Amino acid sequence: MNEIFKKAALLGDVWVLYLLLAASILSVAVMLDRWRLFRNNAIDFHGFLNGLKSKLEHGNPEGALAYCTQFAAMENRIAAIGLQNFSKGAHSVEEAMKSALVLERGVFEKNLIVLSTMGNNAPFIGLLGTVLGVIKAFHDLGTAVSAGVSVVMTGISAALIATAFGILLAIPAVMANNYFQTRLKRATANTQSLIHLMQVYLRAEPKVDFSSTAANSVDGQTYDR
Repeated sequence: MNEIFKKAALLGDVWVLYLLLAASILSVAVMLDRWRLFRNNAIDFHGFLNGLKSKLEHGNPEGALAYCTQFAAMENRIAAIGLQNFSKGAHSVEEAMKSALVLERGVFEKNLIVLSTMGNNAPFIGLLGTVLGVIKAFHDLGTAVSAGVSVVMTGISAALIATAFGILLAIPAVMANNYFQTRLKRATANTQSLIHLMQVYLRAEPKVDFSSTAANSVDGQTYDR
C-alpha cells in the first residue's frame, strides 16, 4: 500500500494542475449559464408591483393576469399562477404560489453547488498539489548524485504554483456564488411580498357604508330619546 501511495506522490503536482484547469473551465461555464439566467429574469419589481396593485384595486384579476404575462421573470410567473387560482380562494392561491416558488428556486439554484464546492475546496486541492510537488522535489534530491539546494528550490517553487492556482480558482467562484445567492434571496423576498399582496385582496372584508346605515336608522326611528 505504501508503494502505491509513493508512486502516486512521485507523479508530482502535474495531474493536480490539470484537475484545477478542468475545474476552472467548469466553474466559468456555470458562471456564464447562471448569469444568463438571472439576466433574462431581471425585472423592475417596484414598477411591476405598482402595476399589479392598480389592476387588483380596480377588481380586475383577468387584467392583472394579462399584465403578468408581459414580463419574463420569476416574480411575475408566480404571480400569474396565483391569479390563475384566484377564484379558488386565499388558501389555494397561497399554496399554489408557494409550490411554484419551490420549483422556481430549484431552477435558479441549479449548479450553484459547483461554485460553492470550488470556492471551498479549490485551495485544498492546490495545497495537495504543492505537497506532492515538495515530496517529488525531495525525492529527486535524494536520488540525484550531484545535486544541490537548487534542485529542491526549483521543485518547491514549481509546486507552489498549484496552491496559487487553487486560490485564483476559489476567489471568483466564491464571489459569483455569493452574487447569485443574493439575487435569488432578493427574488424570493419579492415573491413572498406578492403572496402577501394577494392575501390582502382575497381576504379583504366587505366595506360597510356607515352613512347609509345611520340614515336608515333615523328613517326607521330606531334611536332612543
